[in-house]
Amino acid sequence: MDCIDALIMGIVQGLAEYLPISSSGHLEICRSILGLDLSGADALEFDLTLHVATVLSTIVVLWHEFLPLCKSFFTLRNDANTNYVLKILLSCVPVAIVGLCFKDVVEGFFGGGLTIVGVCLLITAALLYFAYAFRTRPDSAALAEGHKERGHDITWRDAFIIGCAQAVAVLPGLSRSGTTIATGLMLGDRRDKVAQFSFFMVIIPILGEALLDIKDMAAGSSVTAETIGWAPLAIGFMASFVVGCAACRWMISLVKRGKFVWFAYYCVAVGLLCIFWNMF
Repeated sequence: MDCIDALIMGIVQGLAEYLPISSSGHLEICRSILGLDLSGADALEFDLTLHVATVLSTIVVLWHEFLPLCKSFFTLRNDANTNYVLKILLSCVPVAIVGLCFKDVVEGFFGGGLTIVGVCLLITAALLYFAYAFRTRPDSAALAEGHKERGHDITWRDAFIIGCAQAVAVLPGLSRSGTTIATGLMLGDRRDKVAQFSFFMVIIPILGEALLDIKDMAAGSSVTAETIGWAPLAIGFMASFVVGCAACRWMISLVKRGKFVWFAYYCVAVGLLCIFWNMF
């Protein structure tokens, strides 16, 4: 992988992490188009590097919301912010189980063909369409009270179900943001609340996996940096971070306006293209 390839991959990750089109699926598509031959483990670790960059962009963009959560949680305050963090922790349990128990299985889906990506993109499209069809709409009573939309805040049950959706969305082509936000909308959660929750809930598993990856590199059991190169890793990281900062703000605005259905059409088109690409 050269620096131009890494730059392209970083830009794609920064955009696709927040847009409901599957960043992992689009990274797989880029690998095929660019002719990058990486093993499943190397592909997954490179993707993780780019995901860490977009996680950091989330923290930067949502800093004013993120800092009060940290203050409440780490000072053991019994308030709404602490409960919110605990819901985030609960949502991370399913993906932690998948990461610890089925990592080898997940790695097998990366660096392979585009058929699985195409199928998962079609599933993403279906989820986005159903979320659009069952989205919460404002009613006269809600508008009279000054609320832009009806719906409820995320409950403990909702947090766990959304966490299960995130665990399934480790497959390339199944959009994590799209799957979790669509699940929250179908559960009746408010659009602005579920978008923010979706972006926050990925921070812990990605940074946790990154720490384990750093430990492996320090112990010499990971050769990804030597396989790909430190310069491409750094360029991909920076591109993903910068583009991610812009895409995060854009995505929150799109969710509030309920503009998901257009991404469903896009996922159908790209999903079918991936399937036909692999056939021929």
